[in-house]
Amino acid sequence: MGAYEYQALDGTGRMRKGVLQGDTARQIRSQLREQGLSPLNVAVLASGNETETRQRGSIRSSELAILTRQLASLVNAGLPLEDCLDTLGEQSEKPATQRIIGAIRSRVVEGHSLSRGMSDFPGSFPPLYTASVAAGEQSGHLDNVLTRLADYTERKEDINTRLLGALIYPIILSMTALGVIVALMVFVIPKLVLVFESVNQQLPILTRIMIGISSFLQQHILLIIIIIAGVVLLIPILMRLSAVKAVWHRLLLNMPIVGRIIRGTNASRFTRTMSILTASAVPLVEALNIARAVITNLPMNQAIATVASRVREGSDFSQALKRTKLFAPITTRLIASGEKSGQLDDMLERAAENQEREVDSTVTILMGVLQPALILGVGLLVLVIVLAILLPILQMNQLIT
Repeated sequence: MGAYEYQALDGTGRMRKGVLQGDTARQIRSQLREQGLSPLNVAVLASGNETETRQRGSIRSSELAILTRQLASLVNAGLPLEDCLDTLGEQSEKPATQRIIGAIRSRVVEGHSLSRGMSDFPGSFPPLYTASVAAGEQSGHLDNVLTRLADYTERKEDINTRLLGALIYPIILSMTALGVIVALMVFVIPKLVLVFESVNQQLPILTRIMIGISSFLQQHILLIIIIIAGVVLLIPILMRLSAVKAVWHRLLLNMPIVGRIIRGTNASRFTRTMSILTASAVPLVEALNIARAVITNLPMNQAIATVASRVREGSDFSQALKRTKLFAPITTRLIASGEKSGQLDDMLERAAENQEREVDSTVTILMGVLQPALILGVGLLVLVIVLAILLPILQMNQLIT
């Protein structure tokens, strides 16, 4: 039985697309007619590759977390793997997800492993995922591995959501404040200048500074917009250069609070990934090379490559990690304890939980300080503008009286 992608018209003439399982295209057409659909096109769904995945879409991380939990539940219930995948395909409402799951099911029906089918879609299933599933299949503990993967993907998505949510408010506030201040400088201040010019007196220094800034913005606003747009377009291009990206990432690591958050976030991802891989009986050096993919900071990523080389040469994992000086002492000590006790996966998970709590605490404190500071900063800027406007008016009132 294979997967077939179809296009059909319903009773109202609307186009319907999806994926169905069947032995032949004729059988799929019969199924569609039984559902009250008029088939237009039925084509066998190939297993796919990376190029095809990009063209047809991929499974997002938020959706992958849900699918993994559903698959873990179905496998734990003792259902055959083909039925589990068939159920997932029916459960999903997105055609791209249906196509990918249908293709994986076709590979499984053909006799290939689940991990082999997933590896055809690297844009949806990262190396950590496929390596863990492969180890689970080999050890006969696929249900446990899928459960751990479900926990991992859900926690990863939760952390990303919380970090994004913490950043949205300051960004919106900053952009709104900047827009209001620029509007005041460009549209309000120039009109007041005409009033002040009719008065034959020296303006206060604060007012003169504000008028100078306003005049500069009026004369060069187009140039400023072009420069800002150029910088915005240039930054992604520069970040593609490894040398520039490495320098920038190193600078971020050295920043007082930002560096702590970056180190903690990457360390928690790394240790949790290593926990899953070691629990799945993936060899340590291979696990280190796979876990590197979840570290987005280049200096930390390169440090893990060095750790993998040292472990390959016979060094202890904890000692090699400690020598990088990029991971918290409690993390390396927990890993050392896990190596001695033979419970490395448990200690790695504890280290991940500890780092996540530390990152949450740091972000909470930072947002608690940053948001009032932004509001205070915006208020002070508006106060300066208001004073620059009011001071000449007060002077004129004093002259009149």
